[in-house]
Amino acid sequence: AGLVSEHFSQAPQRLSFYSWYGSARLFRFRVPPDTVLLHWLLQVSRDSGAACTDAEIAVHFRSGAPPVINPLGTRFPDNTSVQPSFQVRVPLSATPLSNVSVNISHPAPGDWFVAAHLPPSSQKIELKGLAPTCAYVFQPDMLVKRVVEISIVEPDVPLPQTLVSHPSYLKIFVPEYTRELLLELQGCVSNGSLGCPVRLTVGPVTLPGNFQKVLTCAGAPQPCRMLLPSPPWDRWLQLTAESLAGPHRTVAFSAVATLTACRPWSVTVQPLLQSGQNQTFNASAGWPSPGPEHPDPGRSGGVGGGPFCLRNHPVTREDTDVVSAHFQPLDRLSVTVLADTPSVLRLRLNTGMDSGGSLTISLWANKTEIRNETLIVACVNAASPFLSFNTSLNCTTAFFQGHLLSLSAWSRKANLIIPYPETDNWYLSLQLMCSENEEDCEQAAVHVETTLHLVPCLNDCGPYGQCLLLRRHGYLYAGCSCKAGWRGWSCTDNSTAQTVAQQKAATLLLTLSNLMFLAPIAVSVQRFYLVEASVYAYTMFFSTFYHACDQPGEAVLCILSYDTLQYCDFLGSGVAIWVTILCMARLKTLLKYVLFLLGTLVIAMSLQLDRRGIWNMLGPCLFAFLIMASMWVYRCGHRRQCYPTSWQRWVFYLLPGVSMASVGIAIYTSMMTSDNYYYTHSIWHVLLAGSAALLLPPPTEPTEPWACSQKFPCHYQICKNDREELYTVT
Repeated sequence: AGLVSEHFSQAPQRLSFYSWYGSARLFRFRVPPDTVLLHWLLQVSRDSGAACTDAEIAVHFRSGAPPVINPLGTRFPDNTSVQPSFQVRVPLSATPLSNVSVNISHPAPGDWFVAAHLPPSSQKIELKGLAPTCAYVFQPDMLVKRVVEISIVEPDVPLPQTLVSHPSYLKIFVPEYTRELLLELQGCVSNGSLGCPVRLTVGPVTLPGNFQKVLTCAGAPQPCRMLLPSPPWDRWLQLTAESLAGPHRTVAFSAVATLTACRPWSVTVQPLLQSGQNQTFNASAGWPSPGPEHPDPGRSGGVGGGPFCLRNHPVTREDTDVVSAHFQPLDRLSVTVLADTPSVLRLRLNTGMDSGGSLTISLWANKTEIRNETLIVACVNAASPFLSFNTSLNCTTAFFQGHLLSLSAWSRKANLIIPYPETDNWYLSLQLMCSENEEDCEQAAVHVETTLHLVPCLNDCGPYGQCLLLRRHGYLYAGCSCKAGWRGWSCTDNSTAQTVAQQKAATLLLTLSNLMFLAPIAVSVQRFYLVEASVYAYTMFFSTFYHACDQPGEAVLCILSYDTLQYCDFLGSGVAIWVTILCMARLKTLLKYVLFLLGTLVIAMSLQLDRRGIWNMLGPCLFAFLIMASMWVYRCGHRRQCYPTSWQRWVFYLLPGVSMASVGIAIYTSMMTSDNYYYTHSIWHVLLAGSAALLLPPPTEPTEPWACSQKFPCHYQICKNDREELYTVT
């Protein structure tokens, strides 16, 4: 039947548990034109380790833009139009490999997106490298069957077709400004069947919404016809005719397509070229008045003598950044809305890189122009505008369910947010409707101001979120990462949000808990451990200001960049543990300071390689503990008694210090969650600083400033100053 198969695949990606949109793994495929069958093969695999458990992977599909998903069941911002995503579930239970197939007939050509993720994540904060993890890997393959033998239907020209066992594939080009498309099957003759046993499928399948039209002509009066209002403009429309007469029976008919053109009345712009010393050109525009050159819309005029069906307002697109654009009518901010003809603005979102943001539309009506009995109805549609305001207000075109907005004397403002709009030309249609005094309404005109933007994130995710730009190969899309318990697509769902008082309390706990480091600082200074005291002071300072900067919302203070403060905080914590353990080893002064410096350099390098890796910090600390244990064992064997020798040192310092450190490590590694982070991490600060103050060894036994250890017969002796490390002869 003239079909060819093609196979497309992408590299597999490791899945993550869902916490925000960036947790989902996005795949982008390009479906070629004239595709009649799309077959998805979804492959999911996992490791075979003990850490792997049964899981159910959610896979979402959408045509034209990334799927809008909501696994957490959060609220979207007000005035947001969202359709539930089309999804399938891929279970992983007994076997480490699972395959699922999804078939789609007559898919829409262009971009198709697949997003996959694991179930919502737990709130526990996992330390990287501490516990074994399980890798879940997802890979989609796309197989398509494409038609190479396809008949083209020309307008008003009958195309004879004969059906036997295979369907017949047709297509017709719908030019711009087509108001209606009428499809007819004429002269239908069947061999051995009554009527016209033909099923005609018109248009593509799009997900999640599907507006494909199916016309069954069996038993229908002749000729069998289908009327499509506002078909998609400037593209090919695919038709598939199938026989319902059974095997080995022929059906003959003629396919006829009739296009009804829409004559636009364009609001023109008259440029006034002005030259000056800077050789710049300015354009100013005025509204054309009805006359010979600009006939009144709705009345006959111009070529063909038919009425105008829409007022076309040219729109400029100003690209401001990645996935950011501003649309504005070319002549002025306001759009004149009449009662007899819809005013149409076209928003070009067909670059292929515009579907990763959010389309925001705001409309304002002039208070003095809109009356109590008048209503302004607006429809936002993709592919073609809605033009049938006089017969219906459902904003439905041939293959798209539009978004309805209305303005009145009681509600003069309307807003609409469309996350991830489909890649296409979008149209904003407005018309004035009157319930009374239709004659007066025909002469009325209302100016509507428009604000049309394509933004990465709505309001930059607000004060409790961060707008992050995500990338999949060359495709860019944006998502919001929320904080302080706020959730939702734009971080506007406050059902689990912290209050301002809770945010301030969290900031105070995380910052003021670092004052506990004053205890080891004081002990270090009192015992002449000045280097150790400097490290504790460094840790206290940067930990305080890092956690002051790490807070969302109002309770935040950043004295340096966030990344710098985080690095210094992690470095100070690791070095503080390092110097404390080495100080307990009681090494010789020179060797101790050399190890201080080498350990600091190694920890700094490890943090640069992987700041979140637990073993990059734990490795040097375990090495320091090994040095300390070796020195203590050596002293125990050399002195033939336990070291340290004082039981008071064990009972009042070492055992409490080790206990505090052990509890702190247990809290840090296994008890922290996103909800309890602000007080569990504060307890970690207190226990870390308290254990350092208790574990620091006492100063060495006091000696005389000048100790004379060797005498000579000539009454000279060599004396050493232990503090100054100077020698003298007396």
